[in-house]
Amino acid sequence: MATSVPIPTDTFKLGFIGAGKLAESIARGVVKSGVLPASRISTAHRDSQRRDVFSSFGVKVYEHNHQVAEDSDVIIFSVKPQIVKEVVLQLKPSLTKDKLLVSIAAGIKLADLQEWAESTRFIRVMPNTPSAVGQAASVISLGGTAIEEDGLLMDSLFGAIGRTWRANEKMFDAVTGVSGSGPAYIFMAIEALADGGVAAGLPRDLAAGLAAQTVLGAAMMVVTTGKHPGQLKDDVASAGGTTIAAIHELEKGGFRGVLMNAVVAAANRSKEFSKK
Repeated sequence: MATSVPIPTDTFKLGFIGAGKLAESIARGVVKSGVLPASRISTAHRDSQRRDVFSSFGVKVYEHNHQVAEDSDVIIFSVKPQIVKEVVLQLKPSLTKDKLLVSIAAGIKLADLQEWAESTRFIRVMPNTPSAVGQAASVISLGGTAIEEDGLLMDSLFGAIGRTWRANEKMFDAVTGVSGSGPAYIFMAIEALADGGVAAGLPRDLAAGLAAQTVLGAAMMVVTTGKHPGQLKDDVASAGGTTIAAIHELEKGGFRGVLMNAVVAAANRSKEFSKK
């Protein structure tokens, strides 16, 4: 099997098939971080509002997807999962073996993508909604003939909107349970913290602000200190104090077990989708 030739990092062009919010977040992040100038990025869309959004920060907007595919060295498919097959099949004549193909469509397997495109130089990436604020958790899995340089290029592109990890595609259902669906669990936790603050006598806006900033700060401590979350929790909980009293209540309510069950439930649901 012929080895794929590395994409020229200094000159390559990036194209988005699908000009939705996630594509916009990635494009903005890439431009803002200096990974790629907007002049080397393109997309296509019929809606004037979406066209204007991309044009506003210098991205080239074509009339048709095949123009994007032909003009790009790296093509990111950011369309809804239901239409990925149709779109890939339509563009197949333009998906030459020298192009790096990337899918961020949830639940669509590499094996299917490679079959539809008749190209095994495919990479599957699973970002999550905090990509909109530059704090995505993105997991990358390389297809058949994708090379390490391709993976490094993905680390660079998706690193512009957050943090990246590599994992075997077999882990993607579990990834869905943790980072894909996970923001919703945290939104619920923030809402509940704020409600607790209101119940204890705080005005709503103060309670909501404190809850959100506390979750943000706690997450940053885990990310930056390298300490185990359990150790950080112990550091807050002094003997006979307020925190250990609150932790006792959380343990009585099965807090950790409920979160673990939520992750497994989402992962199992993802498996069901991927079998369809």
